[in-house]
Order: sequence, then structure tokens, then C-alpha cells
Amino acid sequence: MLTIDLESTVPLTEQIVRGLRCAIAERRLAVGDDLPTVRQLAGDLGVNFNTVARAYRALEVSGLVRSLRGRGSWIVAVNESDPARAALTARSAVRTALADARLSGLLRGEVEELVSSELEALWRRDGVAQEGL
Repeated sequence: MLTIDLESTVPLTEQIVRGLRCAIAERRLAVGDDLPTVRQLAGDLGVNFNTVARAYRALEVSGLVRSLRGRGSWIVAVNESDPARAALTARSAVRTALADARLSGLLRGEVEELVSSELEALWRRDGVAQEGL
């Protein structure tokens, strides 16, 4: 379902949150889908269960996931409720990612190709390009 990089400077919790957000955005996970239990995902990833629990809590705070003790966690939303806030958040994340790419030495053309590829992956569903989620 997702992978993490133990050598990355990005904290494990953040990697899990990003991975699950991408899975939701790519529609590999949909509203109503159950997430693995905290212990199951921790075992699969080889991390402490508290790391996964923190990631699930962060997703719950953002409104994407709902968790109940004894019932597990599942996807409850895929859309940001405030479009202006979502645009601001996305802009900040894109700017940070582009800055990281430039600092890592990638050429503009390489970055444009990466961005284009990711846009295509996120807005493609059932073999047809989509304008929105």
C-alpha cells in the first residue's frame, strides 16, 4: 500500500501521512475503505506502532480518516472543505517541493517532466483524464 524510506530526513510519521494522502488522491483508497490496523501497518513497514498511530491521528485531524477504538480506521473524505485554504496549502507544498528539487540539482526540464508525470497519475482514472477529483 505504501513504502517508507528509513534513510530519509523526512520523519517516518510524515512519510506515512504523505503516502496515505497520495493513495487517497490517486483513488487507490476511497471513502469507506478500511485502513490496516495500526499494528498491522507498523509491522508491514517495520516501524513502531506509535509512529503509525501518530500518522492516523494526523489524518483524522485533517478530516480524511475516522478512527474508533475497537473498530479501526477508515477513509471518510477526499475533498478539502475550504477551497481557498486547500489552494494555499497546495501552493506552499508545491513551492517547497520545487525548491527541494532545485537544491538537489535537478534541471528545470527534469522537474517539469516529474511534475507532468505526477499530474497525469493523479488526474487519471479509469483510463480517462479527469479535470477534478
